[in-house]
Amino acid sequence: MKDILEKIDLLKPLQIGKIIEGKIVAKAKSAVFLDLGPLGTGIIYGREFQESRNELKKFKIGEVVFTKVVDLENEEGYTELSLSQASSELNWVWLQQKKESGELIKIKILGANKGGLLAEVSGIPGFLPVSQLLPENYPRIEGKDISKITKELQKFIGKEMEVKIFDLDQGQAKLILSEKAKENERIREILNNYKVGDEVEGEITGITDFGVFIKFSPSATSTDTLEGLIHISELDWQLIEDPADIVKTGEKVRAKIISIINDKVSLSLKALKKDPWEEIEKEYKKGDIIEGTATKFNPFGAFIQLTPKIQGLCHISEFGTKTKMESTLEIGKKYKFQILSLEPKEHKMSLKLAE
Repeated sequence: MKDILEKIDLLKPLQIGKIIEGKIVAKAKSAVFLDLGPLGTGIIYGREFQESRNELKKFKIGEVVFTKVVDLENEEGYTELSLSQASSELNWVWLQQKKESGELIKIKILGANKGGLLAEVSGIPGFLPVSQLLPENYPRIEGKDISKITKELQKFIGKEMEVKIFDLDQGQAKLILSEKAKENERIREILNNYKVGDEVEGEITGITDFGVFIKFSPSATSTDTLEGLIHISELDWQLIEDPADIVKTGEKVRAKIISIINDKVSLSLKALKKDPWEEIEKEYKKGDIIEGTATKFNPFGAFIQLTPKIQGLCHISEFGTKTKMESTLEIGKKYKFQILSLEPKEHKMSLKLAE
């Protein structure tokens, strides 16, 4: 408590919003009086009394409590005080200390929604996002079924977790918690064994709409395991709609580390596969008339598949409007196109409908 009081500086002159110490000297039916020493007498009454009624019952005459000044002097000459506001203020300071020290705190999960878990720390609502859960607690739901994700998260309601404070803002009443933060130091130590470009053997542990998770370790006998992400764009050279079409949970794969940032590891399967664009100029060149299948529309144009792993783009400007593009082309149908430009290093091919 001493450290907390130093932070809020009790030596400043009496002012609204200041946290002060006072001794309970009298209790009435709907008020409590405090001796503030040279600062006079304080009172907790009205709404402030009602909000703290149950807590005030616990205190005895002579006990010292901390309150917050809400009015310097009322009509009776008392300094109006708030126990609840002081408790909240001190709790925020305590939370800031916990954040700075990186100390673990224990919470009980009170609820869940599609974004994460709900908890309370010293009376302050906190939120534990899905992204801050330990890998083993992350909801591995294929596709984007929000109801299934929420249902999976609801399994944690009533359970206790050890977390660190990830972020907080008293002004916005924001308290963000992290379960996986406690693993960061251990993960960073293990990551010292790796560098970008290393190849690892691992097992697919989860599949989501944005990619797949892979678990791997420094050696077959090591008990130290890491989990990284293979983004959907790094699974194969072809355009992928569903990662489950490429790998399955439990499958053993070999991947290449392409990024290590703090405790996050990104890997790639396609980096270990032959780049189909390397020798594309042997088969295609600017001006060629080719046949391709319209596979997908986006705001920039239409993707055209030439081979299972090669796609070109027919830009929206070739049609004028998105509506015109969608009425001209039909997904799954083949058309004749002319190659406008070919950039193998950038994996880009621009097309237009052949006359």
